[in-house]
Amino acid sequence: MLLVILALMLAPPPAAPAAAELTKLLEDFLAGASRNDAGMHDRFWAEDVIYTGSSGRRVGKADILKDVRSAPAPRPGDPKTTFSAADVRVQQYGDAAIVAFRLVGTTEREGRTEVANYLNTGTFLKRGGRWQVVSWQATRLPRPEDEVSKDVMAVQEAFHQAIRTADVKTLEAVLDESFIWTRRAGERMPRQQLLEQIGSGQLKYTKMETSDVAVAISGETAIVRGVSTRQRSAIPGSGGSSDAAPFTAYYTMTLVQRGGAWKAVALHTSRP
Repeated sequence: MLLVILALMLAPPPAAPAAAELTKLLEDFLAGASRNDAGMHDRFWAEDVIYTGSSGRRVGKADILKDVRSAPAPRPGDPKTTFSAADVRVQQYGDAAIVAFRLVGTTEREGRTEVANYLNTGTFLKRGGRWQVVSWQATRLPRPEDEVSKDVMAVQEAFHQAIRTADVKTLEAVLDESFIWTRRAGERMPRQQLLEQIGSGQLKYTKMETSDVAVAISGETAIVRGVSTRQRSAIPGSGGSSDAAPFTAYYTMTLVQRGGAWKAVALHTSRP
């Protein structure tokens, strides 16, 4: 039995006469998926497909098409993601074939390029003269921690820069809907309140610098700790007063992955 298993393991993969056709079909699908083409999705997935995503969600064709068709139309400045295939391997068994490849998702977001890699495996069946996917499995490959740390650092830097320059648009992009800022006396400022105070000029900073920043990554959660030197020229509810001099604050920011992007969900600041 052991010799049989070894022979099967060492045997070359079966010939794949349809390799070129399947590779072209995959490439055409990924190009369509990059522009959210519902027609391409309808062509690619069989009616009885079982799709298991990298998050563990298992869906069928109706769910896939519903997600595609309900996606909002892209707006100028929205992140744009394109998909491509690398390391494509095709093994064919008559009218069935396995297509394994590395899916590369490249996202342009606020002047930055983010790349995510997934190992995908699809089972294709040829019915009525055309190939369609009946089973799909996606596994996200973890990115190197130094790359992830750079992304997290960029988000927390964008947050502090946006606070100093009153850039509400950037704040909306980097803050999760659940964001809460807890300050030294225990006051809790939710996202919408911060956006309103920054946007109206009720809260205004003339100085916002960071130092001694450290990042810790755990799965899809990141913790950023640092020291901030800051000064306000407008303070809500203070009757028009401002900070007479810059002051030092220690901060801890918690970020999580949301839709492939890092979002701040909590900020805690205190003074020595």
